[in-house]
Amino acid sequence: MVIDQQTGKIFCTAFANGRQHDFALFQQSNLEIAEGVKLLADSGYQGIHRLHSNAVIPKKSSKHKPLSAEEKQENRALSKLRIKVENVIATIKRFKVFSTRYRNRRRRFGLRFNLFAAICNFELSLS
Repeated sequence: MVIDQQTGKIFCTAFANGRQHDFALFQQSNLEIAEGVKLLADSGYQGIHRLHSNAVIPKKSSKHKPLSAEEKQENRALSKLRIKVENVIATIKRFKVFSTRYRNRRRRFGLRFNLFAAICNFELSLS
């Protein structure tokens, strides 16, 4: 999902049959994002800098190299920016169709997801 940071509205969605990693789906979608747009992603999007130079992802620690205090502070600042996106994802998951296993026709999944995204966008425009 591509979500506007300020309004919280959903701009774009992408789907795949079966299980697929978010970053692989992003790569296959061939979504072109303007260079001036700041892309806030979670830590699952390692390597997104090759596709979009203005992308920001949190720093990851390892067993042998823990994060410094400055890196932790940067991660917290990024989390504060991404909270709007996480809240929109939680709003979508409020429709139980998306938080559990989808058991209906696969070819209608995209239509249903886009309809629920439109409902969420409409709710945001009312508030």
